[in-house]
Amino acid sequence: MGTWSAEPIGNDAAADFVAELDGERRWTVVKAAFSTAAKLGDTLDSDTAATAIAAAEVVAHGLGRPTQTDAYTESIQQFVGRARRPSRRLADRAIQAVHDAARPDGELAELWAETGSSDWQESLRRLLAALEER
Repeated sequence: MGTWSAEPIGNDAAADFVAELDGERRWTVVKAAFSTAAKLGDTLDSDTAATAIAAAEVVAHGLGRPTQTDAYTESIQQFVGRARRPSRRLADRAIQAVHDAARPDGELAELWAETGSSDWQESLRRLLAALEER
């Protein structure tokens, strides 16, 4: 996994996912990322988990509460400018996807635990707070 930061769009899988938003006007790609993560459940690999977290960040942007705003999120801003505001239901799916992706016994969490850094957990806390805000 090519990772350059603990931010939601801080790795290759997340960046590849964001590229899929180019030209999209609906939340279909985001919903598909959540569905894939939910279907895999206990067998969620690190790339799928990173994609689910990236999709949750897209929802946070759509709600006007991004946790990451930089060159890696420019495509997200363009997408949310074309799409409708995400529903509360989609935000709830994003919250669940982050919880699933961050399971302590999951592959992505184990990889981050090996780094000894708490930056990833802090990034996820900010993302969840943005998604849970009513």
